[in-house]
Amino acid sequence: MRVVLAPDSFKGTITAADAAAAIADGWASVDPSAELLMRPMADGGEGTVAAFAAAVSGAKHMPVHVDGPAGAPVHTSWLLLPPTPEAPHGTGIVDVASTSGIELMDEPRPFDADTRGFGQAIAAALAHGVSRLVLGIGSSASTDGGTGMLAALGARFLDAAGGEVAPGARGLADIVSVDFSALRRAPDTRVLTDVTNPLAGDRGAAAVFGPQKGLTEAADIATVDAALAQLAQLLELNPALPGAGAAGGVGGALIAWGAALAPGAQEVAQLLGLVDTIKAADIVVTGEGSYDGQSGDGKVPSYVAGAAAAAGVPTVLVAGRVTADADTGLFAASASLTDLAGSSESALADPARYLRVAGAAFARTLAR
Repeated sequence: MRVVLAPDSFKGTITAADAAAAIADGWASVDPSAELLMRPMADGGEGTVAAFAAAVSGAKHMPVHVDGPAGAPVHTSWLLLPPTPEAPHGTGIVDVASTSGIELMDEPRPFDADTRGFGQAIAAALAHGVSRLVLGIGSSASTDGGTGMLAALGARFLDAAGGEVAPGARGLADIVSVDFSALRRAPDTRVLTDVTNPLAGDRGAAAVFGPQKGLTEAADIATVDAALAQLAQLLELNPALPGAGAAGGVGGALIAWGAALAPGAQEVAQLLGLVDTIKAADIVVTGEGSYDGQSGDGKVPSYVAGAAAAAGVPTVLVAGRVTADADTGLFAASASLTDLAGSSESALADPARYLRVAGAAFARTLAR
């Protein structure tokens, strides 16, 4: 039996590569004759840089120091891909998760977290002279509309007195004008995103993703949502554009900068040659930390299941948890680490152990 293992990372607990290895160990303990092909995935969020680093020969990590989402220094890196005819000076891969990501914070700071560090890492790649950028924008910590990122690239966001507004969501409502005169020009830039939400409205950045970042009061959500809609006008951006609300509005800011959004999982899968690998498989295993009502909207498991279905190959899902609103109809079977471990605390404490358990359980039921 040929088994393709293509999970996303289980956010904050285990990388995609380690998750795939753990599932493979469990499967092999039951079915040692199986051919296990590991294809760790990403969709623009955590693990995106790692996925490209693993897939592209000659990729080089470029260390950089940036201001983290709460202002504390973060020592991270962007990834330099070798030159190609399309990008003669190389391609820079930068992600929000490792520069301005929610996992970099001890506690939520819904009004003060920002994306300046992401912009600083992009600026470092531009200073190196890359011909092209690929930007992953999942797992952000803020709802600043991408203003921190653009500020790091030279933009100024001004209040009624002509002064620069406070960073983060706190300053959004005070912006009355935008100065792009010193903004660096965007090269050929592709943005990998795992969501299609607009910038503002009932499905916008503040309403849907704000609560995950500590924006819990209805009045605060409404205030930030209105400020994002106002920002869209200043940026001459349609706030209803799909994906503009990604990463707290970074998607929209990047569109205004001149970048193009792309489905993250699809782009990474193309790089990995995943579709061709799936076509020769008997079963595909995918997964992520939380499979919920949003997981069918461009995230790794739904993309992998769709690609497998097109090839006539069944897919099974393993997730840290599977919520009541999740649609698991895409999968031949599913497993929850929380259920296997008996509690979410146990699953979070040792995800590799229960991924091995899940792999073994799938092998017992599917290898036949």
